[in-house]
Amino acid sequence: MKIKYIWLLVCIIGFSACNDKEDFDMTEAEVELPPATPGSADFSNFVSLGNSLIAGITDGALFMESQNNSLPNILSQQFALVGGGSFTQPLTNDNFGGLALAGNRLPGFDPRLVFGGAGPIPLESAIGPVTVTTDIALNNPTGPFNNLGVPGAKSFHLLAPGYGNLGNLALGLANPYFVRMTGSTPDASVLQLAVTQAPSFFSLWVGNNDVLGYALTGGDGTDPITPVDGPPGVGFNQSYGALIASLTASGAGGVVANIPDVLGIPHFTTVPYNPVPLDAGTAAAVNQAYALYNGGIMAALAALDGTGLFTQEEADARIISFEASETNAVVIEDESLTDLGAINPAFAGLPQIRQATAEDLIVLPASNFIGTLADPNNPLSVNGVAIPLADKWVLIPSEQAEISQATIAYNATISSTANAAGLAFVDANALYAQLSSGGITSGNFTLTSNLVTGGAFSLDGVHPTARGYALIANDFMKAIDATYGSNFEASGNFVDIGNYPTNYSPSLQ
Repeated sequence: MKIKYIWLLVCIIGFSACNDKEDFDMTEAEVELPPATPGSADFSNFVSLGNSLIAGITDGALFMESQNNSLPNILSQQFALVGGGSFTQPLTNDNFGGLALAGNRLPGFDPRLVFGGAGPIPLESAIGPVTVTTDIALNNPTGPFNNLGVPGAKSFHLLAPGYGNLGNLALGLANPYFVRMTGSTPDASVLQLAVTQAPSFFSLWVGNNDVLGYALTGGDGTDPITPVDGPPGVGFNQSYGALIASLTASGAGGVVANIPDVLGIPHFTTVPYNPVPLDAGTAAAVNQAYALYNGGIMAALAALDGTGLFTQEEADARIISFEASETNAVVIEDESLTDLGAINPAFAGLPQIRQATAEDLIVLPASNFIGTLADPNNPLSVNGVAIPLADKWVLIPSEQAEISQATIAYNATISSTANAAGLAFVDANALYAQLSSGGITSGNFTLTSNLVTGGAFSLDGVHPTARGYALIANDFMKAIDATYGSNFEASGNFVDIGNYPTNYSPSLQ
């Protein structure tokens, strides 16, 4: 039983000497907090579904310690106080992160990031080569698993048969993280593996990747936004509805969370639009190189004057100009600009480019690309200056609008579906907004969305730190208290976020 100490001010006034000086005494009193209770929730068999935010990815990778500090694992430890059972996770084999296939590293599934003194760097840059031991062909763990978070999964992927079949990997139809979970039922879906366990309580946090994949690729079209509508397995609304219907069919309780505004996470807010330092001589040389292009823009404006096909405003936005400054804007491709060559073949050589503005979002990996040379033998071939940044490096306003519109639609579905099913609802969007606009204080710590220094987001700029996951876990418990009458907060059983790290040492074993 937890005891909370408070100071009570006791004013003792003598009855027979009411005009005498008042005497004050500080008395320490013990106030007992109520015992923890589950309310109407049954936590005996807790199963959690979702994507990387459920799996526990941190610093760009999944590794043992990040899984130990995953959101559902933190929750399961608190649920154990009120009748919760064991919680099994598909633990990786090391703290390096990364995945291998038959002894060979899987491209794109690299070891974790670490702090290199100035910013994120690959683990191997700090400690040298490592052997990734989590091999999806050689040493998968045995389920069933309570944590069914699959990094990279979109809403409809949770319904997809064969999504964990190793044979589908080369076809692009399987997820290597889910391959580790399916065992002797390789064609079972995430939802099937969950329902088969007959959970008494579940959590579902999915939908982030339905917009995040598009955002991470700069809206270049290689990872499109999931349609709002479409049959289950295609559209978000129907897929989400099918998930909730199946999970609640046998009377399970649960908690769901909506989708944060991904445009506010540090992956999109850290790199400024104007990071290019130039001295006067270099600026003059670059401007000379762009003189022909700028002249072509003005010629096109004159030729198309009065047609309404090309405006002065757009022409002004497309003029490239650098100066002696530490804060020159990068040059970017922008497919929303008028294709002048399609209007008049005389202008076919004019690319759809402009300099970025504060309305554009530069993705975090661009910080390692801007300023490098496209041609090592040409000192003027600077990426982001002479060479415009390709679509994948930038989210322009129209792409941001697509993401925001889809997020709003998804979140309307999540909240209405949760309400109709009587589930606890976590407004993760509001929580993330708080992190971006001043921060959230919990205990002795204030977390913000700043990369590295904010404490809430890990070095990949997308996923929370362990401390961030702990903060979110408290919000989940608060929502559960409100819906099911449990008392995690009133009984003093929110987690202390200070007990969870904001970063992991490169030497973590």
